[in-house]
Amino acid sequence: MPSSPKLPRIFHSHPNPTSSLASRTLLLVLLLALILLSLVLAGIALTRPLESNCNFKPRSVSVVWERRDGDGIIGRGSGEGEKRRKVMGFVGIFTGFGSVGRRKALRETWFPSDRQGLERLEEATGLAFRFIIGKTSDGKKMSDLKKEVAGYDDFVLLDIVEEYSKLPYKTLAYFKAAYALFDSEFYVKADDDIYLRPDRLSLLLAKERSNPQTYIGCMKKGPVFTDPKLKWYEPLSHLLGNEYFLHAYGPIYALSSSVVRSLVALRNDSFRMFSNEDTTIGSWMLAMNVNHENTHALCEPQCTSSSIAIWDIPKCSGLCNPEKKMYELHQMEICSKSPTLQPDD
Repeated sequence: MPSSPKLPRIFHSHPNPTSSLASRTLLLVLLLALILLSLVLAGIALTRPLESNCNFKPRSVSVVWERRDGDGIIGRGSGEGEKRRKVMGFVGIFTGFGSVGRRKALRETWFPSDRQGLERLEEATGLAFRFIIGKTSDGKKMSDLKKEVAGYDDFVLLDIVEEYSKLPYKTLAYFKAAYALFDSEFYVKADDDIYLRPDRLSLLLAKERSNPQTYIGCMKKGPVFTDPKLKWYEPLSHLLGNEYFLHAYGPIYALSSSVVRSLVALRNDSFRMFSNEDTTIGSWMLAMNVNHENTHALCEPQCTSSSIAIWDIPKCSGLCNPEKKMYELHQMEICSKSPTLQPDD
């Protein structure tokens, strides 16, 4: 009779109570260590963005046109008491409430559209850029501007009514505000309808100069307009004679720090205000011991290997159709991608 098959031998293990307890304890310690490490890493991740952006608060600020304490110095509406930001050049892009399309075109071409882009441009060129705008009694326009400021955070808001006929007042307010906010070697005024090469502007401002009081621009002279029907009519023409003195075109020019410091020191009501901004600034420069530095690269009608600012001179005081022309120029390699060259001495 055949033998029955052998069944597999089954072994039963009986765990040691002491070793089981040690294993559970080790697992608990490891779990607690992982939780602690996760909390530390999360804390670092949360604080790092704040640290990297701390230098940009506030990027957009409001400033007061005039204080009634006799000194006429612009005060900050926010960030009061903070140190002036150190840059080589501060560039204020003059804009208005009807220029939403222009700002959009700039942000999609040569002007950075976010904080990181502005930071990179500042690090590369030493130049800080902001849009400069006043205020209006139109609640809808102010509401729209508030949303744009919140979205892009690239404005300096002046506590002065935004009105073209008051452009000389806005310009003085701008220079005083810029000086209060930035410790800069040069302060540049530019319009929102020019195509600009920030890299080349940086090289121009960085040049060695023997006279610390410098007025840089594309210089011109011209007739004083006495006919009220003309666009550039000057009501105070009897003080000027038949021809304007040497002065820079309005779309872009720069004043050195010592020049702006002198403007800041004077009371606002001590300045002679002509009808046009460029001639008003030019008249102030005549009263100061400044060097008029004529730079035609700031008023080129087309892009070249050395152009800094491009606009449709003399047909328009800027690009004639900036919202369209800005894109067209940016798509041209000679405008946007040509090498940065050292400026001529």
